[in-house]
Amino acid sequence: MTATEPRQRGRARIAGPGEGIGLDELALATRNHGLPLEALRYDVTPPGLHYVLTHYDIPAVDPATWRLEVTGAVERPLRLDLDDLRRRPAVTSRVLLECAGNGRARLEPRPVSQPWLLEAVGNAEWTGTPLAPLLEEAGVSPAAVDVAFTGADHGVERGVEQDYARGLPLAEALRPDVLLVWAVNGAPLPPQHGAPLRLLVPGWYGMAHVKWLTRVEVLEHPFRGFQNATAYRLKTEAHEAGVPVTRIAPRALVAPPGFPDFMTRERFVRPGPVTLTGRAWSGRAPLTGVEVSTDGGVTWTPADLAPADPAHPHAWRAWTCAWDAEPGGYELVVRATDAEGPQPVEQPWNRQGMANNLVQRVPVTVLDD
Repeated sequence: MTATEPRQRGRARIAGPGEGIGLDELALATRNHGLPLEALRYDVTPPGLHYVLTHYDIPAVDPATWRLEVTGAVERPLRLDLDDLRRRPAVTSRVLLECAGNGRARLEPRPVSQPWLLEAVGNAEWTGTPLAPLLEEAGVSPAAVDVAFTGADHGVERGVEQDYARGLPLAEALRPDVLLVWAVNGAPLPPQHGAPLRLLVPGWYGMAHVKWLTRVEVLEHPFRGFQNATAYRLKTEAHEAGVPVTRIAPRALVAPPGFPDFMTRERFVRPGPVTLTGRAWSGRAPLTGVEVSTDGGVTWTPADLAPADPAHPHAWRAWTCAWDAEPGGYELVVRATDAEGPQPVEQPWNRQGMANNLVQRVPVTVLDD
C-alpha cells in the first residue's frame, strides 16, 4: 500500500442535514447495480440481476496468462493456472451474497459512499474448488493465524494506494465450504463477478469474497491491510478502532406487490386476497422466523417460512404471507429473526453505514375498485 495526498472529495465523511445524493455518489451508483426487488421471485438469481460492487476498476485479466500464487508462511509455495484448479474436485454451492453497505443510504445522517438502499443482494450457484486442500498441500505454518487474499483491482481509497485485499482468520479460510470459484450459474464468471477466479466465503458479507483473485498469502500475524483495519468497521466516532464487519445479519425482503409508480416506487394493489412473498436469510445464525406488518409495524403476522434446505445451507429462504387487502393506504414492513435475535425497527447507525439491517418499509395503496 502507498499513501498518497488525499483529495478533499475522496475523504470519508457524513452527509450534512438535508444533503442530497452528490455527483460522486451518483457516479458510484451508475457503476454498481443492485437486484431489482421483483427478481426475488427467482430461487437462483440470474447473473445480470445479481448485485455488483466494484471498488476500483474491473481489471483486464487474461485467463491464459493469469496465475494464482499461494505464498507466505507455507512450506511449499504454489503457482497455479486455471486448468490446474479445474482439475481439482469441483463443488457447486448456492450461496446468498450481500454487500456490507446494503441499506447505507437509508441511514440518517447518511455516510457518503455507494448509496445502497436494499438491493445489494443475490443468490447464485457458484462452482469452484475448496480452498482448504490447497492450503494443506502448501503446508501451512503451525504459527499461522490469518490468510490474506489479494485481487487484481487497484486504486486509491482515503489517500491509500492499494490492491484490494482482505484477510480471514485461518480457521475461517480452512472451512470446507470456502471455495475458489471460476463459474456462476453454470457459466464462466463474467468480468464484473471476478473472472477468472474469485473467493467465496459463505455467510460473510461481500467484502470477504475477493474478486479477480491473484494471491493467497498465509500470515503468522493478523492482517492489517486497509480493507480490514480501516474499512469495514462498525464504529460511531471517527477516532474509534471499531468492530470488524464479518457475518451477515438477518434480513427479510418482500417482493413489492402490485405495480409501481415510476418515480416514487409506491405500490398499487387491487383489493382482495394478496399473497405477499419474499426471501429471508442470515449468515450469523439459523433463521427462526419471518413476520409481516401491514400497519407500519404496529401489529405483526407470522409468515410461512420455507424449511432450510440441507443441500443449500447458505441460500436465502422463501416466505409467504396472506393479506386481505382493503382499500386505503398501508405501509408493509417485514422482519426476519435468527437464533440471535430479530432485525431492528430503529436504525443501528454507524459511520461507514455497514451491516444496516433495518427493516424494509414499502408504502402500498390498495385501490378502490
